[in-house]
Amino acid sequence: MNGRSWRVLLAASLVLNVFLLGAIVGGAYQWFAAHGANAPVLAQQRALRFAAQTLPAERQQAFIDGLKNARRDGRQFAREGREGRREVLRLLAAPQFDRAALDAALASTRGADSNLRAQVEGSVADFAATLSADERVRFADSLKSHGQWREPQPAANPRKPAIPGLGASADE
Repeated sequence: MNGRSWRVLLAASLVLNVFLLGAIVGGAYQWFAAHGANAPVLAQQRALRFAAQTLPAERQQAFIDGLKNARRDGRQFAREGREGRREVLRLLAAPQFDRAALDAALASTRGADSNLRAQVEGSVADFAATLSADERVRFADSLKSHGQWREPQPAANPRKPAIPGLGASADE
């Protein structure tokens, strides 16, 4: 190869590298723009506090206040749950595995989590008792997309290939 061939090859390599770098940066920008900006908004809108958004403003505020009070009253349970999870991790990482202590820590953590959940669910039930029948129906429909009562989102591609003998096919 002579000097001119090397220059052409170097120029082509430089153009290709600039193109690839631009594609990577552009793809990363598109990905972050699509996922990074929308993810917190979607997560926030799925929170239980948004379950009353179909109700009048004063009802929404009453629901939010009830949730705040339930969570405030359940702080001790939340603290016990966090401490229990730390204890579980400590026991799992210990040099000697103590199954009885691990089971006790798991039971304690489960109990604290269950008590906190019962506190919040009781608050939701107390709020629902103050609603009219129409408001309760709207509230129940809204709970399907908010909080722990969320129903799973339908699959992006609901069509599944039929496996003979395991399920219904399109022909059946």
